[in-house]
Amino acid sequence: MRDDRQPPMSTGGPRHETPLANAEAERDRYQLLLDINNAVVTQLGLANVLHATCDALRKIIRHDAASITLHDAATGELRLHSFDLQYASDVEEGALFAVDGSPQGRAFTTRKPVLITKLDLNEFRAPQTMHAYNDGLRSGCIIPLIAHDRVLGTLDIASRTEGAFTEDDLELLTHIADQIAIAVENALAYREISELKDKLAQEKLYLEEELRSEMNFDQIVGDSAALKHVLELVETVAPSDSTVLLLGETGTGKELIARAIHDHSRRKDRTFVKLHCAAIPTGLFESELFGHEKGAFTGAINQKIGRLELAHQGTLFLDEVGDVPLEIQPKLVRALQEREFERLGSTRTQRVDVRLVAATNRDLESMIAAREFRSDLYYRLNVFPIRLPPLRERREDIPLLVRYFAQKFAGQMEKRIETIPTATMQALTQCDWPGNVRELANFIERAVILTRGTSLDAPHSELNNLRMDESTAPPAAAHGTEDRKSCVADEYERKQRDEIMRALSESKGRVGGNEGAATRLGLNRTTLLSRMKKFGINPKQFS
Repeated sequence: MRDDRQPPMSTGGPRHETPLANAEAERDRYQLLLDINNAVVTQLGLANVLHATCDALRKIIRHDAASITLHDAATGELRLHSFDLQYASDVEEGALFAVDGSPQGRAFTTRKPVLITKLDLNEFRAPQTMHAYNDGLRSGCIIPLIAHDRVLGTLDIASRTEGAFTEDDLELLTHIADQIAIAVENALAYREISELKDKLAQEKLYLEEELRSEMNFDQIVGDSAALKHVLELVETVAPSDSTVLLLGETGTGKELIARAIHDHSRRKDRTFVKLHCAAIPTGLFESELFGHEKGAFTGAINQKIGRLELAHQGTLFLDEVGDVPLEIQPKLVRALQEREFERLGSTRTQRVDVRLVAATNRDLESMIAAREFRSDLYYRLNVFPIRLPPLRERREDIPLLVRYFAQKFAGQMEKRIETIPTATMQALTQCDWPGNVRELANFIERAVILTRGTSLDAPHSELNNLRMDESTAPPAAAHGTEDRKSCVADEYERKQRDEIMRALSESKGRVGGNEGAATRLGLNRTTLLSRMKKFGINPKQFS
């Protein structure tokens, strides 16, 4: 109720009214206010509120047009926000009403309702008032929308008949305006929240782009110059379709880099398909890569789609490409060169559009010299080589990785790791980690399992085994860092050689098969043979 408001301003003569002071009329008016209140509560948009209001209002007060204008702070004028017309018009939402020279402006500035019994263009000269007159409107009620002592705009009800509205109508419409003002205020608040939400979403996208430009690639953790150089190369080559060859020791994150190349390429919305070449038995490799037809060989009871075909329009990642069987390599060369292949057991040529990323921890050039790898395949792969540095060449990244893995595994195990002892961090940083990031991650996972409190409890016995014994290490001044690295590399190769010899002894010299040394070590047969050749191990001495 607006009991403190001044009497409405009238711009025309009084109209002879039919008395409505009976119970039925009062009931209809209360029902109208109830219906409008329900519309305010249930409708989300102002246009819906206005239409629902008009539908209910026509039962009590006949009118031809209704609209809501809201104050536009940018222009200082009133902007048409919603309207409900019973006639054809070219009026458009968003039209501006000048505050000076319009009945809407008068109601807005005086904070009082305006009753027009006969529209006078000499009194209201604003262009939008002229437009309303040309549409045939001759009388109306304009009520300011006020919420919490703030004028938001106006509610306008108009008719094409002169003297269509009375003082009683104006009083009722003032009550209605009170309710609509609540809806307007809620709608404005909702719009502000939506705009803020959109702004935050845009800022998030912008920040993500900024982070990407700073080379923070998803789960690739580190800030060293060596890692930054790798990520710069990834940003350079990713947008192209060029083949990439990732070179680096086991555990340096070759698969993460391969996925980063895919995620930053034009194929990012397509499939990333991985094939671990060292994990596929030689006899099944061709079927796994190219697929096979039903009946192509014993046991082929169904048609199989190969990894190459699955990667169509996406990226194929060949991990440990140095372990591709020698007899399959010519077919892979053709597939890369001609972009076509045949499934095993089929004569129909399949065409594919695939971006290839390959990775290896082996010296492919040495393998070419030993006739273990085809030179033409090597040249097809070595289009854009990227060498991934081992962890010992980016020690400054070790503290970041330790904290990352500690929080990751603590979250998975529902533990809280708040601190990492300085001595533990120093010891971890000094280790050479021959297994690189993978070995460090496994170590931190074990440490989190063993931790009982909130401070990371590293298994020091294992940590001491990883570190060089200072008493037996050669003096740094005499031998330098390279000698230290060489000692660690020699120790790693010695352990690897001992493991192979132990597995061969247990399998009585048998390399392949379910009981062979390759299975015991979790290696592909060709990989084990290559390592045996490297270490000069003859399996016959164990048979």
